Amino acid sequence: MPFGLRPHPVESTDLRMAPPMSRVELHHGAATDVGLVRSANEDSYLAAPPVFVVADGMGGHDHGDVASRFVVEEFARLAEDGIDGLDDEACVTAVAATFRRVQARIASYDAQERAAGNASSAAGTTAVVAMMLEHAPVARWLLANVGDSRIYKFNEGRLEQVSVDHSVVQELIDSGRITRQQADGHPSRNVITRALGVTTNGEADYFSIPLSSAERVLLCSDGVSGMVDDALIEQILGRTGDPRDAAEQLVAAAVTAGGRDNATAVVVDVVGLAHETTYDSDAQRLSLEEKLGALP
Repeated sequence: MPFGLRPHPVESTDLRMAPPMSRVELHHGAATDVGLVRSANEDSYLAAPPVFVVADGMGGHDHGDVASRFVVEEFARLAEDGIDGLDDEACVTAVAATFRRVQARIASYDAQERAAGNASSAAGTTAVVAMMLEHAPVARWLLANVGDSRIYKFNEGRLEQVSVDHSVVQELIDSGRITRQQADGHPSRNVITRALGVTTNGEADYFSIPLSSAERVLLCSDGVSGMVDDALIEQILGRTGDPRDAAEQLVAAAVTAGGRDNATAVVVDVVGLAHETTYDSDAQRLSLEEKLGALP
C-alpha cells in the first residue's frame, strides 16, 4: 500500500521519484509512533510522490484511525490518477474534491455506526497535504491544511511554519489576547476549530510556494509539534541530511519529550533544483485566495 498506518514504534519509508526528463527528484522519509500514553495509533501518512499527506485522527472521538485512513486512501487515489500538468487552480480544485470525498466517507461511516447502535459515533481527523507541481510555469509546492497538524518549510538553515493552525489558541494569538509563549500552557491548546468529519467547517487553507523557497518540507501531526519546539525541529532538520533519519529523529524526540500523543513526521527534500525565484509567503497566499475565491 502507498500509505502508512502504523500502530507500532518508529518506522520509515523511502520512495524516490525522478520523472522522465525531469531535473527534480523528491527524496523523503516518514516515521510514526504510538507514543507513551495512547493505546492505539490514530495517525496515518501517505508518501506517494509527488503527493504527501499526514492525517491525525482525533483522540477522544470514535474511530479517529478510520477517519485518518480515509484521508490517505483518497489522496492515494489522487496520486494514482496523476496531477502532472495541473496549475495551482486545477490542483486546488482536485484537492478540494478529495477532501469532499473524505467528508462523505466519514459521514457515511458515522451513519452506519449509528444505525448499528453506536449513537455517539463522530469520527474526525486533521490533515496536511503537500503536492509538487513540477510543470507549472515555476516549479512549486501546493500545500493545504485542515486542523492543527502542521506544514513547515526549511530553507538555508531556517525553519518557518507555512500552515496556520485552525485552533482556539491560534485565534487568541491572532486577536492579541495571548502571546505565542502563553499558548503552550493554555487550557484550550488542544481545541481545534476545523477538522474533517466532526466540525461543520472542514474547509482547507491553501498555500502556493516555489520549490526553491522550500527545498525541505516537513509535514507532522501535533504529536510532534506539540512536544518538540520549533528550535529543536530546526536543529534536527539542520543537522540531519537524510530525510529518513530526520523523520525518525523528530518522532523519537517527541516520544522522549513525553510522547503524550501519536507522533508522525514526513520529511521531503527537493534535489536537483535550479534556483530561479524569490518568495513572499503572505503575498503568495493572498494571491492564491484571490484567484480561487471561496471554495465549496
